[in-house]
Amino acid sequence: MATLGRACLILALGVCVFGVGAGIAAWRLHRRDLAASARRAVYSAAALLTIAMGVLEAAFLRNDFSFDTVASHSSTTTPLFYKAAAVWSSQEGSLLLWVWLLALWSSAVLFLTRKRMRDVTPIATAVLAGFATFFAALLVFAVSPFDVSIAPTDGSGLNPLLRHPSMMIHPPMLYSGYTLFTVPFAFAVGALVAGRVDAEWITATRRFALAAWLFLGIGIVLGARWSYAELGWGGYWAWDPVENASLLPWLTGTAFIHSIMIQEKRGMLKVWNVSLILGTGILAILGTFLVRSGILESIHAFGASTLGIPFVALIITLIAGSIALVVWRLDLLRSEHRLDSLLSREALFLFNNLAFVGLAFVIFFGTFFPLMTEALGNERSVGPPWFNRITVPLALALVGLAGLAPLIAWRRATAANLRRSVARPAAVGVTVTLVLAVTGVATDSLTALAMFGLAAFLIAGVAQEFWRGTRARRATSGEAPPLALVSLVRRNRRRYGGYTVHVGMALLFVGVAASSAFQHARDVRLRPGQTANVGGYQVRYDRPTGAIETRDDRIEKIVLGADLTVTKGDTTHHLSPSRGYYPQNAPFAPVSAMFDGEATSEVRMVAGLRRDFWSAVQPDIEANLLPAAKRYDAALREGIDNGQLKTTTTQVLAFRELLARLTQGYAKSNAAANFRIISSPLVAWIWIGGIVVFLGGLIAIWPAPGDAGRRRAGARYAARVAKELGRGERDDAQPPRDRAAAPVGL
Repeated sequence: MATLGRACLILALGVCVFGVGAGIAAWRLHRRDLAASARRAVYSAAALLTIAMGVLEAAFLRNDFSFDTVASHSSTTTPLFYKAAAVWSSQEGSLLLWVWLLALWSSAVLFLTRKRMRDVTPIATAVLAGFATFFAALLVFAVSPFDVSIAPTDGSGLNPLLRHPSMMIHPPMLYSGYTLFTVPFAFAVGALVAGRVDAEWITATRRFALAAWLFLGIGIVLGARWSYAELGWGGYWAWDPVENASLLPWLTGTAFIHSIMIQEKRGMLKVWNVSLILGTGILAILGTFLVRSGILESIHAFGASTLGIPFVALIITLIAGSIALVVWRLDLLRSEHRLDSLLSREALFLFNNLAFVGLAFVIFFGTFFPLMTEALGNERSVGPPWFNRITVPLALALVGLAGLAPLIAWRRATAANLRRSVARPAAVGVTVTLVLAVTGVATDSLTALAMFGLAAFLIAGVAQEFWRGTRARRATSGEAPPLALVSLVRRNRRRYGGYTVHVGMALLFVGVAASSAFQHARDVRLRPGQTANVGGYQVRYDRPTGAIETRDDRIEKIVLGADLTVTKGDTTHHLSPSRGYYPQNAPFAPVSAMFDGEATSEVRMVAGLRRDFWSAVQPDIEANLLPAAKRYDAALREGIDNGQLKTTTTQVLAFRELLARLTQGYAKSNAAANFRIISSPLVAWIWIGGIVVFLGGLIAIWPAPGDAGRRRAGARYAARVAKELGRGERDDAQPPRDRAAAPVGL
């Protein structure tokens, strides 16, 4: 099976190289047959990589430890669900996932555009095949997932921190976002090379850009939730370099999605738009690079590797090539119109873009600041306080602009229209701010208070737009209000999907502001029976707990925890946080070695719309367990030496009995433990906001009814006009521009 997988990778590399050459030749020679061959090469690469992915997945599922990557990242005690997800837990497996998704998305866009933009798609095909060539070459020559050796009896197991349900979804979502952003990047390059810098390349790839933005956003939110529920430090965002790297293309991609509307409607910001999407594609590669290079410390990275040099070379090539293309086509990228007024939707979208790019620049600077200072001989770094101080004002500006822009007319807003559109939402925002200030709910943080007021303004503005649209729909159709609302959204999915996304982002920012500004957290050391107060909650440590968890008659982990009683007023909750210790040498090893492997915190919380109460425990292993474990080790060794434990079976049974005594003794002891206890308001609204954003993104991406019909009508009309003008069908030597350009997206 490993031979099959390796052969598929080699063949995929070959067809990708052919796709690059055929795409370039098709553009230079104006040959449609070569363009079709390049496209089919990408299809073939997708099929071959699918087989390779299937081979690796099957190896994990059937515990084939002859595969080095399976032996290093799975074991017989790894649950089946996590065996399936362990494929992308390794360096080589994640690269295979990356190039596989890239090939799938590339195949999809090339199939959908196979009869459009015939002078642009050959270069776009070559670029997409070029990306696939790079990653396939890494898998063939540097980090093959199909290296084999003598199979051990068991594997090392999946990193315990990765044993979380998000492992199945989070990496594929992130990688889908990264790889999908290469699609508009490739078509932007194709449009620049071909001199086709109108909005058609945007129209052809808009939904792929939206899908990239949506998938990457889902991946980021899932990662935040994973961190909050699994890592045991009590937060959801630590400004970690790899976290920041995933946020950068999302921010610039968001700016791109907003600004392309100006190019489509007014023919403006052409230079800005191509620069944004080229930069976004490069940042997507940069995010992939940071996880694999080891140049910046991160709990999310794979560690130091030899992949840094090829990635740096690729990134430098992409930056230099992008700058050269934009400079080359500056004359063609001139705007067709200028801003008529600073009080217009175009102007607000531009300010919105500047805020997004400014936020991305700040995060980029803070992330790479250690490398910059190290190059100067005095390494320094910046932490969360620095990021928060700089990013909070920009986040406030973004929420305010997102609330105001939909209320302002295109080109120029009159004073009367502005008053009519903004008055009610502004009144809601001011009222919410005053009520929170007067009641003292949010006076401890002026930035949080400002965020609540701006979020209320945004939500009220969106509600007003939905209400006005529904009322207009009822006036023309006579439909009942619910049906009129549904019809309105169905016929204007991009617009109202975007409004829904804005509401979700407002809710998310409210959750971030409240949980950051008004959180109560304590690290305390308690013995059974002792109590602590955190944010108005009384926490009593009732008793320690201990247990051994097995799988297939093998020790999977040792669980040490605590039972807590949490009370506030008349409400009582019982929580049982724990810490799992995964032994390195199961099933038989010194008892004390059972605590030398990986460990994870199993946090417990009482979650609600108003507040989360969060708890994690750190048992004092050094003081409470290791002395007894070493005594058991001595007794076990003595039993082996004097012949009482003659067989491996008797030794294993004795070992397990001693380990059971140890955990039971801990559960009955008066052992002290260290606790992290947090009372955090409105955290749930971060996840609720993420769900709303997801729903809004789906609405915006989903094709509106009649799209296909309008495309066919547009194609028939264009063909008729071409015939009347006597242009007819041109020779293959001069591939025509797409006369059947669709008036709407894919």
